Amino acid sequence: MSDTIEGPDGKHRCRWCDAAPEFLHYHDTEWGFPVSEDQRLFEKLCLESFQSGLSWRTILAKRENFRAAFHHFDFNKVARFTERDVTRLLKDEGIVRHRGKIEAVINNAKKAKELVQQEGSLASYLWRFEPDPSTLAEPQSASTSAESVALSKDLKKRGWKFVGPTTAYAFMQAMGLLNDHVEGCVIRTKVASARKRFKKP
Repeated sequence: MSDTIEGPDGKHRCRWCDAAPEFLHYHDTEWGFPVSEDQRLFEKLCLESFQSGLSWRTILAKRENFRAAFHHFDFNKVARFTERDVTRLLKDEGIVRHRGKIEAVINNAKKAKELVQQEGSLASYLWRFEPDPSTLAEPQSASTSAESVALSKDLKKRGWKFVGPTTAYAFMQAMGLLNDHVEGCVIRTKVASARKRFKKP
């Protein structure tokens, strides 16, 4: 089976983006493009942890609801959430109502604030785990890497929750720490160009 599918414009893309209608836009405009904004990086870590055990389609469909529920993942605001907020969120049908994951977002917001104080920004910390492109396996052939294991271990040591190696790897793929678009995907070259222009924080 080919690693690519033909898109509506006749150009080839990663096969996974054909699995749901909303994937195409996400694949073409977000997935793999490098990100340096702390709030977006924190959001993605949270959404990847919510995805654990679920499909990305479920999370993507609810993303705007998640943003509304968690103040667009402004970790300075989320860090002030109380048990009353947990109760409110457990009643919110627009998100994934999982107490452990909700409490993990609040916990991780507090840890994100600590990281910013220590490292200057979330971005400068997270981008230190960018893999060396020459050491990577074939695109999309892995669900973890040495770097995602290292990131997961370090975050856990710092008190973060729901940040396993697979979650960390999916985060790295999505936020552009590596270019995991398959060879032959029209977006792979666009991501490669974006990564060349990108200034690491």
